[in-house]
Amino acid sequence: MNQQAAQNYLKTKVFTATPEQLQLMLYDGALRFGEQARVALEAKNYEQSYNQIARVQKIIAEMQSSLKPSIAPELCSKLGALYSYVYRKLVEASIEHNMTSLDEAMNILRYQRETWQMLMDQLGKTKAAAAASTMEMPAPNDRMEASIRVSA
Repeated sequence: MNQQAAQNYLKTKVFTATPEQLQLMLYDGALRFGEQARVALEAKNYEQSYNQIARVQKIIAEMQSSLKPSIAPELCSKLGALYSYVYRKLVEASIEHNMTSLDEAMNILRYQRETWQMLMDQLGKTKAAAAASTMEMPAPNDRMEASIRVSA
């Protein structure tokens, strides 16, 4: 797949994603860039590790700025503190070339991503159940039963 096609695909994916899917995409991007930073840090390629960690930091800053305390103040306060902690660990990893700090930040992001995925799965089930309860299904009749009966 060429670069332009990949960019078009990603643009379409972002523009058609739900807010929940966008959040998951942010976690995925942060984890991907964090893994690239880890590889660069292990190779002592500090410029590349800095650039990848900076990308993770931008994603964390975006997630923090998108919190809506007016809707859920306690949750936003806790998430904001968690994002600040992750950001500080990323700064340590970048400045001190500290793999432990990078790993700690990435472990938190992995946990948050898994939690978000579970929340999305549960939300999907809830939405599906709500949609199914509003659907008008015909009652079974002899003709329907005959069409699904299995002959021996």
